[in-house]
Amino acid sequence: MGGLQMGDSRQTFHLGRTNGHVIEEIHGLIRVYSDGSVDRLPAVPDVPCNWALGSDVTAADVAIDRATGVWARIYTPRVQGNYKPLPIVVYFHGGGFCVGSAAWSCYHQFLARLSSAANCVVVSVNYRLAPEYRIPAAYDDGVAVMKWLKHQSSYQNYRGSYDPNSWIHRSNFDRVFLAGDSAGATIAYHVAARVMPMDPMFVRGVILIQPFFGGENRTVSEKNLAQPPESALTLATSDCYWRLALPVGTTRDHPWCNPLGKASPKLDNVYLPPVLVCVSDLDILRDRNIEFCKALKRAGKTVQQVVYAGVGHAFQVLNNYPLSQVRTNELLADVKNFISIR
Repeated sequence: MGGLQMGDSRQTFHLGRTNGHVIEEIHGLIRVYSDGSVDRLPAVPDVPCNWALGSDVTAADVAIDRATGVWARIYTPRVQGNYKPLPIVVYFHGGGFCVGSAAWSCYHQFLARLSSAANCVVVSVNYRLAPEYRIPAAYDDGVAVMKWLKHQSSYQNYRGSYDPNSWIHRSNFDRVFLAGDSAGATIAYHVAARVMPMDPMFVRGVILIQPFFGGENRTVSEKNLAQPPESALTLATSDCYWRLALPVGTTRDHPWCNPLGKASPKLDNVYLPPVLVCVSDLDILRDRNIEFCKALKRAGKTVQQVVYAGVGHAFQVLNNYPLSQVRTNELLADVKNFISIR
């Protein structure tokens, strides 16, 4: 569980060093070539774990699985007043399964705020990316992180001298939450569905921020909100991400993409803890997210749905619209409340 270098994130920047031609591209983010090589463009800078942190939060990078390169950045609120163990939020970043990093500055800033605002330890996971590692690699990495976390809990009392600001000593391993935004929310959902039957008391809740689900049939919001300037996700971009992330030859009705598809397990049979779903009003995913909430309720699940007006996809990390900060503060408060009662 030692520190590591940012090079371990396995992002690829080899512009101009390929003999192939471009077969898939999302402008400014990723190019995939016919020879199998991939360029991920530096759209958002990577930052070290100690970058621009306030006085109320610390952060450290830890290795999860050196064989796969999976690592995490862990944010811990500093002790203020009486000590008490804190809930743990295991968080998966967005990026369509294909781009993004736990070291991206936008996630670093947002998750430091989340740790402070919700008074929780945040374990921000840097999982393997598609198309080099197609789904279910990201889901497998999520399960591996949960097993790693369980292992850490068994050694909580055997870590030498007590440090009140150490994440391992601050954590309440009986109050673990899975969370993520966009593709990260999809990972959180599938990881919860896999780990809950094995250990029902391990996960207290799931926080899905604009979950990135898909399907072959278009929704109204996908048709009518295809290119809003205030949203980070277009329909064409969404389709491209799924082509790169899903197993070759499958469609967007695959169970790993569409939880409400005919081939997917019935939600009645999916074991889930309480779920918070955060929906953006101007997001092309809005209707899928709302229908997912309705389906969860029909299946008897405990679900809380919140819709944030006037903002689009990923507003909480991109701050690309005048209402972004206002709605981000609301989202942080909603997450805090969800965690506090469980």
